[in-house]
Amino acid sequence: MSVLEEMRIRSLGVIDDAVVELSPGFTAVTGETGAGKTMVVTSLGLLLGGRADPALVRIGAKAAVVEGRITVSGGDTVALRAEEAGAEIEDGALLISRTVSAEGRSRAHLGGRSVPVGVLAELADELVAVHGQTDQQGLLKPARQRQALDRYAGDGVAVPHAEYATAYRRLRAVVTELDELTTRARERAQEADLLRFGLGEIAAVEPLAGEDGDLAAEAERLGHAEALASAAALAHTALAGDPEDPEGVDATTVVAAAGRSLDAVRAHDPALAALADRIGEISILLSDVAGELAGYADQLDADPRRLAAVEERRAALTALTRKYGEDIGAVLAWAQEGAARLTELEGDDDRIGELTAERDALRAELSGLGQALTDARNRAAALFAEAVTAELASLAMPHARVSFDIRQTEAADEASGIEIDGRSVVYGPSGADEVELLLAPHPGAQPRPIAKGASGGELSRVMLAVEVVFAGADPVPTYLFDEVDAGVGGKAAVEVGRRLAKLARSAQVVVVTHLPQVAAFADRQLLVEKTVDGSVTSSGVTVLEGEDRVRELSRMLAGQEDSQTARAHAEELLAAARSDG
Repeated sequence: MSVLEEMRIRSLGVIDDAVVELSPGFTAVTGETGAGKTMVVTSLGLLLGGRADPALVRIGAKAAVVEGRITVSGGDTVALRAEEAGAEIEDGALLISRTVSAEGRSRAHLGGRSVPVGVLAELADELVAVHGQTDQQGLLKPARQRQALDRYAGDGVAVPHAEYATAYRRLRAVVTELDELTTRARERAQEADLLRFGLGEIAAVEPLAGEDGDLAAEAERLGHAEALASAAALAHTALAGDPEDPEGVDATTVVAAAGRSLDAVRAHDPALAALADRIGEISILLSDVAGELAGYADQLDADPRRLAAVEERRAALTALTRKYGEDIGAVLAWAQEGAARLTELEGDDDRIGELTAERDALRAELSGLGQALTDARNRAAALFAEAVTAELASLAMPHARVSFDIRQTEAADEASGIEIDGRSVVYGPSGADEVELLLAPHPGAQPRPIAKGASGGELSRVMLAVEVVFAGADPVPTYLFDEVDAGVGGKAAVEVGRRLAKLARSAQVVVVTHLPQVAAFADRQLLVEKTVDGSVTSSGVTVLEGEDRVRELSRMLAGQEDSQTARAHAEELLAAARSDG
């Protein structure tokens, strides 16, 4: 079991520099009002990831520092989490420190390693249960009471709660998607109509990939057919001659004559023979080109009706590129994407039907899981109430009775709720139950919410009873109570002290108290004292033993350390506590 052994506090509130040594059992922290006892609670809160308030830094100091030493057992949750964070554990001791600057900056160290403050907060859940006046106020809230009941129930509630939470999250996702589809139905219908229109326009034209480029080239050719035919005829005449002009000179005849003149002497020089071959190649090329020019002129289409058809087709394609893409390739890509999107939109009706069916099935499933969760809470509530009632009998409230009111709120209609016990009720992420802790302080009294039915002293004892019951169901190594005995006195105070001592048999208990009846039961009593300048120094937190402890208990009893009557009463309290233990 992890135990907090020691804390060193520097420049925190009224504390200048002090060391708080804690025992494994029951430690009582006492001192006059304003001496700084609650700084012990505040220091522990900082060590365990609490909010860093720069107002806590002692006036004139640059920063407040709290350091703690905790003994841990190898393999326990605290040790494993600390090692995951890179902390070093030496000889079973884990060192924690927290620094808060006057400017509000905060730093945390765990086992010699700098860590996020959140890591300390994670360890807090495994290390310490802190209870004070603010925690009592928190227990008055129904949401906190439900959490307390769930914590007590353990797996009995945790298992159905986890199943319920999974189904609830899925239902929320389904409802969100369904709402989006139905509320945007008009927008999606408009989008589908636009897509159908565009796809219809494209389908009517039936464009082909690259067709716009091919038609542009053809239109250019048809638009200049006469000039092209004339140029081809002139070029053909220049190459092959004019049959109607036998005396005319043409390129083919000239090149052929050049070739013949070289052929006559090529045998005498290889270089000249090579040139003769090249002239032969030119002659062949000229003949080929001349033939193609003759064919080009014959094949050239100068029909104005074809030109009109091409321009009409181009106009149809241009109408598409103005709307759907910079060229026909882009238009075809838009059509492909649009068709896929239209299929998606047209499938919305089917999707709405699927989601509606899933929503109804999930709501029915949640009804069953919610009923199981409610039943589990009812079973746990009976056991919890019985255990707390028994504890109250040990805390001088023998006739008090604790019970739980577990109820649900009727839903506005069946469609907005889940069915619990045959009724449609409002539900949320933690089920449909509203949980409230009730107290009947004496026979004949009607059970009332503890916020209304308990006095300050009764509330303190209810809180302590709840924590003692928790200690058996979900124990933590250390319990810290700050003024949990407020409003308690006399015999009830003795019973509170006795119950805290019993709790300390299985856990470390630290209590900040002003009651001598409670302090007398402590295994160790610490006295917090101010110096004349109003600060608490290293000598201001002392372990009281023997005569010093009797003197402090006397002061707490009568306000006078040397009162013989108070001393006798103090010795009697200590003797009774020892014999009780």
